[in-house]
Amino acid sequence: MTDDPTADGADSNVREQQRSLALALKGAQLSVEALWMRYFGMGGEAGYLEVDAYVRGTGETPALDRDILAHAVNERIDELTWAKRAVYSRPLRSREPRDAPLSALVRLLEGAELAPPDRLPAIAETAGRALGVHIAIYLTDYEQRYLCPLTTGFPTGEAEAVPAGAFEIDNTLPGRAFRQVQILPSQTTDRYRLWVPLMDGVERLGVVDVQVDSVDDLYDPGLRVQCQWVSHLLGHLVTAMSQYGDALERTRLRTRRTVNAELIWSLLPPLTAGVDSFVVTGVIEPRHSVSGDAFDYALSETTANLIVLDAVGHDLRSGLIAAASVAAYRSARHAGHGLYEQARTIDETISHQFGHALFATAVLAELDLPTGRLRYINAGHPEPLLMRGGKIVKPLNAGHSLPLGLGIGELHIGEEFLQPEDWLLLYTDGVPEARDNTGEFFGETRLIDFLRREAAAGHPPPETARRLIKAVLEHQHQPLQDDATVLLARWTHPRQLMPDA
Repeated sequence: MTDDPTADGADSNVREQQRSLALALKGAQLSVEALWMRYFGMGGEAGYLEVDAYVRGTGETPALDRDILAHAVNERIDELTWAKRAVYSRPLRSREPRDAPLSALVRLLEGAELAPPDRLPAIAETAGRALGVHIAIYLTDYEQRYLCPLTTGFPTGEAEAVPAGAFEIDNTLPGRAFRQVQILPSQTTDRYRLWVPLMDGVERLGVVDVQVDSVDDLYDPGLRVQCQWVSHLLGHLVTAMSQYGDALERTRLRTRRTVNAELIWSLLPPLTAGVDSFVVTGVIEPRHSVSGDAFDYALSETTANLIVLDAVGHDLRSGLIAAASVAAYRSARHAGHGLYEQARTIDETISHQFGHALFATAVLAELDLPTGRLRYINAGHPEPLLMRGGKIVKPLNAGHSLPLGLGIGELHIGEEFLQPEDWLLLYTDGVPEARDNTGEFFGETRLIDFLRREAAAGHPPPETARRLIKAVLEHQHQPLQDDATVLLARWTHPRQLMPDA
């Protein structure tokens, strides 16, 4: 006999748990032997006879084993939708979200499971209802000129076709939210909306149209944060679902891609990515008919690896050279090799597969993120530009070698130390060589002046790259005669990001 007043209560809870298990076992249509098998499969260590004695109420079992048995029965009940569940020895977390923000995120996660990309608008709308708002998705086209409602998309194959309900990025409020990566409110006589940037990490994919009930909701800081959560998860889903269906691609394509362009685009990494101290963004034109330009990168805690390349020619063969070059680069990089081996692997791949008459120019770079030490190889390519304090400091004119595929010969690696907030621009010759109706090149001087103005305006790298390629296209006034590619990066010393630094 014990004087502990809690002992009777504990014994009562054990007896109640045993009775609920016995009752649930009947509804679960499980024999004791089948229950023991499920329990054992979940990591239970008690023998069959011990479990049988507990079920019959003639034996004792530790709390953990009782809970494993309860879980084994409840899993079977879930399969049969039986209502009488076995109880656990302790309070458990709710199986259903209890508040609106979590409910909205759960609706997105559960709705996306086994869903085709076509279903994403409906999934987003379901999440919006859980949050008490109406949600619609707008994706940017690949030319980054329009925000297109996901429900319609661009008519494929019709050049310059614009769908009903699309917004221009440069001249509308939704476009400003996209450009500035900022939540912006919109109020009309009968509608209140928040335009929320649609992001996957730091990559801009479009905007989310969040329609709310009252003007007060537009300035509710809590709702804005909740909308950001939903938008970020939607951004991840857009990227993931684009990999196994065409609905989202059709929304973003304004012009049918050539076979060559499809090959190049299938190789490209996300157009924008970032880690704590580094952001990189790439743009490639003409996006629907690119021939031999490509870029790639890889980011880690300590290193950023970059490459921009331009394969000779303007046909499918140039695309194959670019594709083989990117594959060779990744093969060497994945094996942990540095710049020299990366360049050598690309060089040998091109010469072995395509002969010694074909080649690709390239810049390969490796940035040490803790220190800002930049090492690079320039294989017959335009020299990268370093921008600091809104001014071009200098072109990076070291590390030269022959174009890849012609035999790298004696290889020199250039080196530069970046300072916090430095910008690095890698580009192909299609950028300065774009020419207007009079034959005047865009040129390096115009390129440098453009970058100086953009730095003064304070645009982030993705917006700067978008505006740069737009300026090149406007200068040309016609289809580009050569591919034009930009890879723009900004490095910030990690200490700059720490509050106590």
